[in-house]
Amino acid sequence: MELGDGLRYQELVLGTGPEVEPGATVLTHATGTFTDGAKFWSSIDDGKKVAFPLRDGSVIPGWVRGVPGMKVGGKRKLYIPWQLAYGEGGRPPTIPPKADLVFEIEVFEIQ
Repeated sequence: MELGDGLRYQELVLGTGPEVEPGATVLTHATGTFTDGAKFWSSIDDGKKVAFPLRDGSVIPGWVRGVPGMKVGGKRKLYIPWQLAYGEGGRPPTIPPKADLVFEIEVFEIQ
């Protein structure tokens, strides 16, 4: 599904709980990879769920635009172009400049 500006998503599991609204804080498991599949971060590997406020300046724009509409219990794969990820500068040393990213996100709770 296209969300504009190159942001796309694939529903992996349709949730049955409440729907995530723009600006909400969500408790998630998330895994980030580069487009070649190389993993750079995972809350699953860290062993704990992570709460993220879906607001500009708190998380990358691809999350702010790509997570609302999910339902609790759902899992979505976001394909995020570099302009909606960490931008021109990246986030050295982990994320290089202009890196397109893929995130698999599972929503457990809306806080």
